[in-house]
Amino acid sequence: MDRILFGDNQFFAVNHISDEKSRAQAIKFKTDEAIMKVLDDAIDAGIHTFMCTTHDRIAAIVSLIEANPSRYSGFKIYPCMPYAHKYANAVTELGIAGALKQYVPGNFFGSLFKGGMAYISKDYESIMELMIDAEMKMFRGVSTPVVFLQNVITDLLIGLRAYDILIAFHAYVARKYNAEAGFITMNMPRLVEILHQGGISNPIICASINKAGFRMSGGKEAYEHTLRTKTFRAVAMQVLGGGAIPPREAIEYVCGLPNIESILFGASSKANIESTVSYIHQFDKLKAHGADRPVYV
Repeated sequence: MDRILFGDNQFFAVNHISDEKSRAQAIKFKTDEAIMKVLDDAIDAGIHTFMCTTHDRIAAIVSLIEANPSRYSGFKIYPCMPYAHKYANAVTELGIAGALKQYVPGNFFGSLFKGGMAYISKDYESIMELMIDAEMKMFRGVSTPVVFLQNVITDLLIGLRAYDILIAFHAYVARKYNAEAGFITMNMPRLVEILHQGGISNPIICASINKAGFRMSGGKEAYEHTLRTKTFRAVAMQVLGGGAIPPREAIEYVCGLPNIESILFGASSKANIESTVSYIHQFDKLKAHGADRPVYV
């Protein structure tokens, strides 16, 4: 995986700091061209991987990328599924039956109503595979070397102790899409144990990792211990702690941790993208040269 990944929260009015900023982002990115402008800024800053949800608007972004192969040669997308708000909105607008008709293949829809809950209980892995296939349709024609399961599902399955479904997701993504599975979670220490016990020796796990302990279930110390002692590939997200940590201080902390394979961030402006990329390179360089503490320059 690349060291730096670019996220999509800002494009879809997801802001952990304020509702006002969310509204401003919704207005700023109401067109696909506005999203592409920021993606181009990220590429110009040396970022070559876009980690995004399966929001309906992403399909149009993928089409624009496919239409310009010279500009986006080598550009990768890491899909994150499912996009829960998409299904919640569909249920609100169309009802449960209407949402199923819109997003689930017809064969499954018919089987569901013939067999009801017994069908779901009997063949949950096949249902999962159908849902993955439905989500992945929009990414045909682009490189998707890693496919992530969103934390809303990962952590639900952990809570239900349905660990075999996590393992089945990993296996299916590899078999059907020749890709690695990634897992987003708010409980990194527990998920590492579960995946290791399930035979996944070096999993890709994306979690909130930040100096403030924001959304780090079990606490910052537990995460730091897991990073030091377990074998897995960590992707650090929400490194600013929901806006509580100044960017330079936040990046210094994350870059100083062991076993952080990638850092995921989102930004709305070229200046913020370039600033964050610069900080990551600066503190990575200091760490590579064995500096005990980064020296501000």
